Amino acid sequence: MDIYDYLKHQVEGWLLRRRILQLWKRVSEIAEHERGLQKLSDSEIRAKTESLRRELAAGKTLGQILVPAFAVCREAAARVLKKRPFDVQVMGGIALHEGRIVEMKAGEGKTLTVTMPVYLNALLGRGVHIVTTNDYLARRDAEWMGSVYEFLGLSVGVVTQEMEAPERRENYARDITYVTNQEVGFDYLRDNLVMDPSERVLRDLNFAIVDEADSILIDEARTPLIIAELVAEPEELFRHFAELVRGLAEDRDFVVDYETKTVELTPGGEKKVEEALGLPLFQPEYAEYVFFLDTALKARTIFERDRDYMVSGDPASTSRGEAGGEVIIVDEFTGRPMPGRRFMDGIHQAIEAKEGVRIREKDRVVASITFQNFFKLYGKLSGMTGTGWSAREEFRRVYEVDGIVIPTNRPLKRDDMDDVFYKTKRDKFLGIARDVQRRHKAGQPVLIGTRSIEVSEEVSAFLREASIPHQILNAKSLEAEAEEIARAGNRGIVTVATNMAGRGTDILLAGGVAAAGGLHVIGTERHQARRIDDQLRGRAGRQGDAGSSQFHVSAEDELMLLFAPELVVKAMEHLQLGPGEGMSAPRLTKALFEAQAIVESRDFDTRFYLLQYDRILDKQRVAVYKLRDKYLLGADAALKASVLPLLDRLWQDHLVMMEELQDEGSLLSYAQKDPFVEFALEARKLFQKMMEKFYSELKKVYNE
Repeated sequence: MDIYDYLKHQVEGWLLRRRILQLWKRVSEIAEHERGLQKLSDSEIRAKTESLRRELAAGKTLGQILVPAFAVCREAAARVLKKRPFDVQVMGGIALHEGRIVEMKAGEGKTLTVTMPVYLNALLGRGVHIVTTNDYLARRDAEWMGSVYEFLGLSVGVVTQEMEAPERRENYARDITYVTNQEVGFDYLRDNLVMDPSERVLRDLNFAIVDEADSILIDEARTPLIIAELVAEPEELFRHFAELVRGLAEDRDFVVDYETKTVELTPGGEKKVEEALGLPLFQPEYAEYVFFLDTALKARTIFERDRDYMVSGDPASTSRGEAGGEVIIVDEFTGRPMPGRRFMDGIHQAIEAKEGVRIREKDRVVASITFQNFFKLYGKLSGMTGTGWSAREEFRRVYEVDGIVIPTNRPLKRDDMDDVFYKTKRDKFLGIARDVQRRHKAGQPVLIGTRSIEVSEEVSAFLREASIPHQILNAKSLEAEAEEIARAGNRGIVTVATNMAGRGTDILLAGGVAAAGGLHVIGTERHQARRIDDQLRGRAGRQGDAGSSQFHVSAEDELMLLFAPELVVKAMEHLQLGPGEGMSAPRLTKALFEAQAIVESRDFDTRFYLLQYDRILDKQRVAVYKLRDKYLLGADAALKASVLPLLDRLWQDHLVMMEELQDEGSLLSYAQKDPFVEFALEARKLFQKMMEKFYSELKKVYNE
């Protein structure tokens, strides 16, 4: 750490302590006000909602009524849920109202914390969104915390995937709405494609509190929300190139850069492909074939079955090359299947060809937006997370929100043990099985976190070989997953699950488990982002419970192979250890953390780089949507089934050209030009041409 980083760290620490003291002062004021409410009847407490609304109508600000509103909500929670929010939860609630990213450790009660800022902001009558990661949590929290809001006279809604537009509109119209990031984002895009204002479902984007903020606002930020229409592609070409690349050998015919996820043919590989095709592939007239070759190579090398995607349907028919089954994306961070989502740019079709399943049509973008730009549309944004402090710089630069760490209600007692290092993956899994067997016999519950379904199955096989009974959570319903992971704290239970399975569900320790050491969490490898590791660790040691955690790492793990120094990997390979034996080594741990830091820095740079491009498109998107609203809300009906389709068609064509323009960025860098500057200049020209064409066509509409 250089002097600049040291001083920055010291100043941030001082500012954080100062802010915590300020929050503590407000908590004292709220507690004092609350004492006067405890003697009131339920109906008198409920009447406080209208009283506070009258104060707002009379000109008071939310800040001026924060103390009484928080006190009222805290008292309501105590009466309805029999849970009075802790002082630290009140502190977190104030910070959420202020528009901050609030870090509260796992088990500290973030779900209850949210009720106070939500109640306060809902008094304005403009709507508050609590944004969650999946439909199950949205439904659960709406029902659970909704009882508090309804006791206080507020309306609560929930929007889930299966709902049609009328039901969505009704739920968004309520004071408080629980919804996933996917649903609210897609609803925004769909609202800007409607032909009549009455078809819209959303109202103004007023205030959002994002649960699992680092997962939604950072981890998912690289993947834009896209509404697409299907365009037919020549299926035989995808299959032909899938077969062609099967005959190529890695390192001889092509080389793969797994860090940048790119594949390049060697000179020998180029010759081999051209001979197989019987044409000079790398000539302008055959550019289309280069596209099919590139997607086929990436599908074969970069995208791995049961890690990046899974194949549903009849495995036998798939292996026979019949058109059964379906390729389903597996979420990179949760390990869960994501039905309905598709890889873009022909990759999904190339994978379908690789796996021998039916090739579906290619997607053509109709509307798109990144989460980074979507959430900035809210008048006020805040978020909760168990591991957000390390990403505070990204929250500041991208979303212009500050972070804060709230102290735990009880001291953290979890023992985070040193990593154990092994020569091979097999040794690692043997070592994990031995560790689990010892703990299982002692009655200690164990939760084993994996990065993918594939690794879960591997771990399960080693546990079965060691005759260790266990439950495995893979690709099940979210409700069932939550119920099963809630039992992971029972005596002797062994659970294998993807890292974030059942997130949002407390793992409660059964009687006697504390004496056995509490829940022990095992990480089967280090994630590229240390935040994900910390999220897994946070499953143990909640609310001062006993608990422990440990990561097991091999020289064959992806992080070690791609990012750790070669000397470190070689040192691990030469460890003098027997089968299944591991060791702790501070030098290796340091190298591992350095590798994670490299990846986190690279990923941040990638997200920020993509954001610079998308900000240009976002300005154009805002301009087009404003223009669309002008005709949607102001034009007569006849001018509206002609102008809106024209604008939509031109905008969609523009999106295709912008996508192609961004793809050309790497070629510009080879020409010693700044790709971003060139992109910005060309994007401006394309947009001007689009608008000129629109107004030219518009004149014809008016003349007709």
